[in-house]
Amino acid sequence: MCGRYSMYEAMDVYLRELAPRQQVISYVDPQPQARYNIAPTQRAMVLQGTEQGLSIDSVKWGWAPFWAQGKRPAPINARVETVATGKFFKQLWPNGRVLIPANGWYEWVKDADDPKKKQPWFIHLADDKPMFFAALAQVTPGLEPGEGDGFVIITDASNEGMVDIHDRRPVVLAPEQAQEWLETGLSPERSIEIAQHEGRPVADFRWHPVSKAVGNVRNQGAELIAPVDEAS
Repeated sequence: MCGRYSMYEAMDVYLRELAPRQQVISYVDPQPQARYNIAPTQRAMVLQGTEQGLSIDSVKWGWAPFWAQGKRPAPINARVETVATGKFFKQLWPNGRVLIPANGWYEWVKDADDPKKKQPWFIHLADDKPMFFAALAQVTPGLEPGEGDGFVIITDASNEGMVDIHDRRPVVLAPEQAQEWLETGLSPERSIEIAQHEGRPVADFRWHPVSKAVGNVRNQGAELIAPVDEAS
């Protein structure tokens, strides 16, 4: 799964990596986002394709259909195996496709000798470029958020060495596939093909242990993604 992630560069950095010629219809903040520890229920930036161009919105992480609200915490992830066929995300699939710009995400690994102890790891692209999570969102156009707005990150099963960190991982799209994901006329069949088969492979990523301070949602700063000794 993905329960924490980072987005610390200026929005323009993500836009240049995604599509430098894309028409952007929203205000682009020139300042770095400087968010090293984004947590569920917090608002974060999502990119959505519209007929007029690329829209950038601040949306709460977590979403549930109206009939499930209040019954349990809103899910923050959607499994790619069932997102297109289950009833829970029917309202969002496939026209609610969005991208979540990020620099990496965190996972916690249990200590083999003491399961109560968990070591956080930071996972990022080997070239340290921005990444884009495939996601679904309910977004109300305009300056004020709508009731029920939110987003979920689509996840897939891990494989190869990443399984040692966690058995699930976000579906991360390379810029070409990410651009296509945002096309307003993309068919449901092509949408699920991208999500299920065209995410970036494990070989594109690297990971390292980081400070346990990331476990506190109030902590921010570049020190959270710095490598540490697992024993520290």
